[in-house]
Amino acid sequence: MIKRTSESELKYLAAHYKAVAVVGPRQSGKTTLVRFVFPNKPYVSLENPDTRNFATVDPRGFLSNYPDGAILDEAQRVPSLFSYLQQILDESALNGLFIITGSNNFLLQENISQSLAGRIGYLNLLPLSIDEISDFGLKPDRLMFMGGYPALYNGSADVSKWYANYIRTYVERDVRMLKNISDLSTFERFLRLCAGRIGHLLNMSSLAIETGVDIKTISSWISVLETSFIVFRLQPYPENFNKRVVKMPKLYFYDTGLAVALLGFDSERHLDLHPFRGNLFENMVIVEFLKRRFNEGKTNNLFFWRDNVGNEIDLLLVDGLTKTPIEIKSGQTITNEYFKGILYWNKISHTQGGYVIYAGESEQKRGNGITVLPLVGKGTLARVVDLHIL
Repeated sequence: MIKRTSESELKYLAAHYKAVAVVGPRQSGKTTLVRFVFPNKPYVSLENPDTRNFATVDPRGFLSNYPDGAILDEAQRVPSLFSYLQQILDESALNGLFIITGSNNFLLQENISQSLAGRIGYLNLLPLSIDEISDFGLKPDRLMFMGGYPALYNGSADVSKWYANYIRTYVERDVRMLKNISDLSTFERFLRLCAGRIGHLLNMSSLAIETGVDIKTISSWISVLETSFIVFRLQPYPENFNKRVVKMPKLYFYDTGLAVALLGFDSERHLDLHPFRGNLFENMVIVEFLKRRFNEGKTNNLFFWRDNVGNEIDLLLVDGLTKTPIEIKSGQTITNEYFKGILYWNKISHTQGGYVIYAGESEQKRGNGITVLPLVGKGTLARVVDLHIL
């Protein structure tokens, strides 16, 4: 098993809450992590039809088999369990009694908020971070192509075939569970169109026209992708500094490997000169910051900033009154163009400093407190975050 950074946060939550919910995309390693951290707890998969039927028909009898708690995998499959769990947790003095996992954030949250609010801690587990797979020594293009799903790092998986099966399973199974979508081929086309809009402002009207459905449907489908940890929206930072600013969010994927597969690439060599390479690199860096926050049990503090004439900061880390600007560049050669956005931000916000993260290998200190840092080379992005930013 690849050691997960979130292991310590999971143990902390189990020590302070009656139950813990570990949520994240399908195949992100939730089951492996919880079974490793809690080896003495019985493991119950509610994906199993017989087990699910028992839990649905007789939830009280089902839970009576686990007086000392258990790991309940894909618990959102049996919503009736949560009301009975509430009574068990209220009557127990023990913390960390039940560990609940799920890949459907909406259904899980809905059931928890109705029955287990205040009794449960949350851990969002995304696919592997660059820090967690640093021993593999992968370069940026290979990292973008493979993504972070743990199954791809066991030495035997064919990346393209694995993602093709993942997409098929997601569309044919998970999407139907979330939404009664009759035309799955149209939804899959919509999913591939989203991959082509990574790093772009989320224009639902344009997506509706290209997909051939109405805007209301697009909005609903975006929510489906967010709920199942496929995409997320990076929100614009609202402060305008007396400028007209963009108020539309940007669209990113939680995993670049999945996005690359949806775009039809079957090798990282195709990324080298492709026009989407910069967007995918930007996506990879942004989601690394998000993984770092989630692995430490923190909330999303990421934004971007853009005014109406195109001045932009790719990523803005907001911590109280501190706002750290980060520019993301997929090139390997540092040019003056890399610093324009940060220098403009420093001018209008009356601040100094910032960071450029790029695909090269050298680290540089520039004027005005700007630091250039490699994504891969002298340490990983997680090390960069620890030592330089957070």
